[in-house]
Amino acid sequence: MTTTSPAATRPGGLRVGVQRFGTFLSGMIMPNIAAFIAWGFITMLFIPKGFFGAESPFGWHWAGVSEILGGGGDSVIIGWQGAMTSVAESADGNILAYVGLVGPMVTYLLPLLIANTAGRMVYGERGGVVASIATVGVIVGTNIPMFLGAMIMGPLAAWIMKKVDSIWDGKIRPGFEMLVNNFSAGILGMILAIIGFFAFGPVMLGISAALGAAVDWLVTLQLLPLVSIIVEPAKVLFLNNAINHGVFTPLGIEQAAETGKSILFLIEANPGPGLGLLLAFSFFGVGAAKGSAPGAAIIQFFGGIHEIYFPYALSKPTTILALIAGGAAGVTTNMVLGGGLAFPAAPGSIIAVTFAALGAGVGNVMVVYLSVIIAATVTFLITGVILRASRKRDLAAEGDAFGAAIAQTEANKGKSSAAMDALRTSTATAAPEAAAAPSTTVVAAAPIERIVFACDAGMGSSAMGASVLRNKLKKAGIEDITVTNQAIANLDGTADVVITQQQLTERATAKSPNSVHVSVDNFMNSPKYEEVVEMVREQRKEAE
Repeated sequence: MTTTSPAATRPGGLRVGVQRFGTFLSGMIMPNIAAFIAWGFITMLFIPKGFFGAESPFGWHWAGVSEILGGGGDSVIIGWQGAMTSVAESADGNILAYVGLVGPMVTYLLPLLIANTAGRMVYGERGGVVASIATVGVIVGTNIPMFLGAMIMGPLAAWIMKKVDSIWDGKIRPGFEMLVNNFSAGILGMILAIIGFFAFGPVMLGISAALGAAVDWLVTLQLLPLVSIIVEPAKVLFLNNAINHGVFTPLGIEQAAETGKSILFLIEANPGPGLGLLLAFSFFGVGAAKGSAPGAAIIQFFGGIHEIYFPYALSKPTTILALIAGGAAGVTTNMVLGGGLAFPAAPGSIIAVTFAALGAGVGNVMVVYLSVIIAATVTFLITGVILRASRKRDLAAEGDAFGAAIAQTEANKGKSSAAMDALRTSTATAAPEAAAAPSTTVVAAAPIERIVFACDAGMGSSAMGASVLRNKLKKAGIEDITVTNQAIANLDGTADVVITQQQLTERATAKSPNSVHVSVDNFMNSPKYEEVVEMVREQRKEAE
């Protein structure tokens, strides 16, 4: 763990740059996941083979609709599906058009939500409005679910708006600000929408078709499992949300809109590899890793917080090979047997995966379950071999690094104790977290009123950490401090203390340089939380 005071320099590096870009990609999608899930459920219920679909025994049907709508003399059977899709064809070939939900949501609503979110990330509400206007041109110019177009045109339009506003910033006569702002945004939005319709849309249509063809090529040649060679190591480096929601979700939605499901939703979200890794550590691990792995497995598998297994993989890097093998085995199973999800599973919990798999039928659920089991089994077996082969060396290392074992025990317990302090004095070996940073004491000069837990997406692991610290403060009788969680990209410098995982502290420092930054190894348990509580308590005493 590390604690840093407000930084004077801006951190950089390739890793930070890649993470920042990945966060931006996933940041467009993550806030809108609820809309994707809503669309998925509507699709699951009302497509022809859905629970209430026209081909389902549970569907509601009416005859003679074609005559009512002027479609001809032949009657056509239309049920709930008929009310929910954009086009249906009668028996004599006449086309009946009516307002629906499935098509308009995936074609217009979801891309516009992405564009608006991206615009807000670049230039606030004003950027979101212009981004939405410009993206409409791209959508209409292609007439397909244009997620990639929204992810490019949205931030581009907001950035252009920001640059245009900078031209006359501070030069507008008082009283004319609203007039200039509204007309400039409206005119620029119109121009970008026209450009999107005639120029940008066709280009994005070609790119989308090329990417779709690339996925089909990988599936045809049975090479899709090789993607795990990139995906699994990238996940451990905290690029999981960027890969899943920044790349696979847009492509998967387009695929699901055509076929009813997509294998792409399961490449990163499959909970099997993480479960297999944690179970292997539960049986064959040593020390703190062995003791904490069972609880972590429950959180990862049922809660869908995949980040919780990353420290285990990083503590034994060779196990990443097991994750790759397990991920590839799961992808192979779905590819051969035709498994997939009807909509994104977020978070990657087996519960969310089950609901998303149900959208493509009960048989599909069985295939998806099999892919999870096979992925977990392969990862478990290979990780078990790796851990068993190094078990003696790991045990010897724990015996030599007694101080490290004490630090790990405290981290699992969530606080330090007098017994641990006494044991620590008997060894000069530094704990891994202590060696990773110049300081292990939380120090804040300014009064602490707001503490923020920040992670890549602002959900999942940071929400758990915020809940843990909130409870600790409440038990200490401190209830006037706000403890929240949010994405690193949304840090605005107003937090007094920012708590992040070690790999993400550099980025958090760049976004909020005047905050006190606390780095932890695990959001669930850390002795640093006790230091924060004690620091707040001391500040309260001094203020009295």
